[in-house]
Amino acid sequence: MTGNWVANGLSQDLPAHGVMPGQWQGTDLAIWRAGSGRVSAWKDRCPHRGMRLSHGFVRGETLACIYHGWVYGTDGTCRHIPAHPAMQPPASIRAESFQVREQDGLIWVGPATAANAPPAVEGMVAVRSITVLATHEEVAAAAPELTATAPECLRGAVVAGPAAVDLCLVLQPKAGATVVHALAGAGADLVAASRWLETLRRTVESGVAA
Repeated sequence: MTGNWVANGLSQDLPAHGVMPGQWQGTDLAIWRAGSGRVSAWKDRCPHRGMRLSHGFVRGETLACIYHGWVYGTDGTCRHIPAHPAMQPPASIRAESFQVREQDGLIWVGPATAANAPPAVEGMVAVRSITVLATHEEVAAAAPELTATAPECLRGAVVAGPAAVDLCLVLQPKAGATVVHALAGAGADLVAASRWLETLRRTVESGVAA
């Protein structure tokens, strides 16, 4: 978490018409990309019966709940109720929305009231995201060559393969784990960077289990 913003994934991992679960300060989210490319993040609960919206499906610019098929637009308002096709759903039926910003290859989620911007991670390309069964403090401690450039953002040069790689790790704290979203400098050996991440995960998790 960086201030009010939490990195919830790499842009490349959420294609058009895709939906994935996320989290913001303990609140489960449904994050989805419309056919136009717009990304939305909502509380992962259908206003109708509480089914997880992250289990739903995207059609065009709408997300439909998998349970009773209630359809919501990108603004969170209900657009269609299959059991009452002629009814215009009241504006009060809406999913709880969060702010989303795509920046530097990352999907950031913040509260609707967030006025600041997510931290910039410029000049980097996405490597991958991995889940480490440890706290974000334990992950950071296992990578002393990286320096915190913002809360939960670590950056620096690491030895990955035959050459050093400029690496940035954006940490997403979760219950009992940390999701590490990794980016590398342009032109870096992404395979070597990915292997470095696997080594980091094994090192951290073996230390936690010891």
